[in-house]
Amino acid sequence: MNKTVLITGAAGFIGSHLTELCVEEGYNVRAFIHYNSRNNWGWLEESNYKNELEVISGDIRDYDSVYNAMKGSNIVFNLAAVIGIPYSYISPLAYIRTNIEGTYNVLQSAKELKTSDIIIASTSETYGTAQYVPIDEKHPMVGQSPYSATKIAADHLALSFYRSFDLPVKIVRPFNVYGPRQSARAIMPTIIIQILNGKKIIKLGNLDPTRDFTFVKDAVKGFMEIAKSDKLFGGITSMGTNEEISVGNLAILIGNLMNTEIKIERETDRIRPDKSEVERLCCDNSKILKYTNWRPEYKLEKGLSLTIEWIKQNMKFYKPEIYNV
Repeated sequence: MNKTVLITGAAGFIGSHLTELCVEEGYNVRAFIHYNSRNNWGWLEESNYKNELEVISGDIRDYDSVYNAMKGSNIVFNLAAVIGIPYSYISPLAYIRTNIEGTYNVLQSAKELKTSDIIIASTSETYGTAQYVPIDEKHPMVGQSPYSATKIAADHLALSFYRSFDLPVKIVRPFNVYGPRQSARAIMPTIIIQILNGKKIIKLGNLDPTRDFTFVKDAVKGFMEIAKSDKLFGGITSMGTNEEISVGNLAILIGNLMNTEIKIERETDRIRPDKSEVERLCCDNSKILKYTNWRPEYKLEKGLSLTIEWIKQNMKFYKPEIYNV
């Protein structure tokens, strides 16, 4: 293919899956990971493709390392971000520096280097609680947490570079990606890990909010399809299944799939502030269906079964006795 792809956040949950898919599709792949003294490559340490990658250590908050990593790249996927919503209440500045300044570093570097395709990873959290469903790309953006506010700012910054400098930017807005390698702070691993640890009473936060869950294999294929499209520059493309389930019903479904009868206990530490809770998310995926060949392949039960089995085999990566914000 002779095209070089750079993926920021490549050592993370979605980033590692996207990195592997890019290798499978024949790209020359550069994985930009957060510098650390142990030279640890995160989830790429476990990858079958680790010898087929160029791994570059740096910091998305540092313009020089981002610029140098992007040299010679035809396509850049920016997935580097701080994403845990509870921690954004504790340290909003960490989100500003990573999610906003980090996005600026990618955009400005792309402008200077004349990069031909820049894909920015956004989030359905930018919509806030649904004002109508399903949620399309015209839905207002409402920052109900410091995390979502920084992602809204990053999205607008990217769109401003398209309008001001004709930078070839595309924004991907996934709805609630889940699957193998996901952090313990997310709802599905939280439930699965407690059950695997022998708990019959599962501690959760709010049970009523609904979410549109997208399996990670579907999500990374969506990123690739959006990258290949020439009709999505300068805009936002949402990605989801157009189906929703409440947190409480999700917990019951997981318990059933794991042949475990559970009870749910609401724990104060896991509950978002009232005005910050996003009560409902459900994706209108008509745009991505219209302009790409993407179709979600994994129904929720199938994706959950694969996720449960992976976590079961990889409990060493989790600390079930500790609630991780």
